[in-house]
Amino acid sequence: MKFTRRALMAAAAVSPGLAQAAPAPTGATSAALPAPSLPARAAFAKMPYVYLDAGSTHPMPLGAKAALEEYLRYKTRDGLWAGYSMDAKEKAVLERFGALVGAAPDELTFIQSTTMGENLVLQALGYPQTGGRIVTDALHFFGSFYTYGELGKAGVDVVTLPMTTEGRIDMGAMAAAVNDKTKLLSISHVSTTNGFEHDLKAVCDLAHAHGAYVYADIVHGAGSTPLDLRAAGVDFAACSSYKWLMGDFGLGFLYVRKELQEKLVRPWWGYHQVGGRFVTHIFPYDAPGEAVADYGYARGADGKFAMGTTSWTGAVQLDYSLGLIQQLGVANIQAWRQPMADAIQKELRGRGYQPMTPLDSRTPLVAFALKDARAKLGDLLAKNDLRLTVSANRFRVSLSVFNDMNDVDKLLAVLPKAPPA
Repeated sequence: MKFTRRALMAAAAVSPGLAQAAPAPTGATSAALPAPSLPARAAFAKMPYVYLDAGSTHPMPLGAKAALEEYLRYKTRDGLWAGYSMDAKEKAVLERFGALVGAAPDELTFIQSTTMGENLVLQALGYPQTGGRIVTDALHFFGSFYTYGELGKAGVDVVTLPMTTEGRIDMGAMAAAVNDKTKLLSISHVSTTNGFEHDLKAVCDLAHAHGAYVYADIVHGAGSTPLDLRAAGVDFAACSSYKWLMGDFGLGFLYVRKELQEKLVRPWWGYHQVGGRFVTHIFPYDAPGEAVADYGYARGADGKFAMGTTSWTGAVQLDYSLGLIQQLGVANIQAWRQPMADAIQKELRGRGYQPMTPLDSRTPLVAFALKDARAKLGDLLAKNDLRLTVSANRFRVSLSVFNDMNDVDKLLAVLPKAPPA
């Protein structure tokens, strides 16, 4: 593999303990793979282009593909599969994810998507009926603009803070917006728009001083950026798995801080909320009883928020991918990509491109504003085998574990020397 001088400098900044293997993912196929190192190109298929769009959909590691193939043999009963336990895999996935984001397993439950998690939190807090101000911001997930727009139409007092010219959300403006009528601050830990990272501890301290809760969308933080939900004081968080967790669509996580769980109303009812002894009273040989069935509630977040069927294919993938992330180390991943992000920022700012990402950002996303960006850059990038997010009036580069400075050099060589008019 070819490395530029800058790539070697980046590698030197990474911790020398990188290659020390963490406990391997469950399953013989994944456990047989060697410990990875950065850039982790060998962990992924050879791509026919430079892929700088992991923030949209992350490629699946080859080890996750192998684990899925093993699972499909199990599902088709192709051979003897004694001891293959999906319960064990689900438990392992919750433990691995909890270790990644600073959460106990009983503070987590499986959900379908980040948006589902946010909506469950809103319902558990009684919105829109109970009212109370919600403070959010322009760098939250754009799909949530619809959610809070509809809550605003329903009479909820919703305040959306603007983005500053530097691509930040100003804490002074947030402090001015939060008052004793505020019930929820809803933000993205790392913004999908430009990679801005909130100081979660500062946000939580502000909210809690006024008796408000904090919901954090962590879909761009989990797996890419050091994160400790409990240490920061976050009350609720949600995350899909198809971005930096290297999973797939249809499976994600909801975090609910342990101390809040008994205060919340169940936003829905699902069989996976049932725990303890489940006894029916309506079938032959059943003991008589006053109800159709007697049951208890599962402990932790499951008892309030779990629903039913979990994506087993998603769990199998994550059992491998979360192990890979754990082996690489999130701090190492961040240190590896930072020189690449800095090079993009310095070069494109110097060429006159309008930055949207703060210069001191340490997240995997770097964005620039450009009027008619899709029309001006879309064909050029595709023709030169570069894949990144190009929107109507901005473009965004996503840097992952398989990227190196050669990828950045190619991007900078292809982009026009000045913003196209």
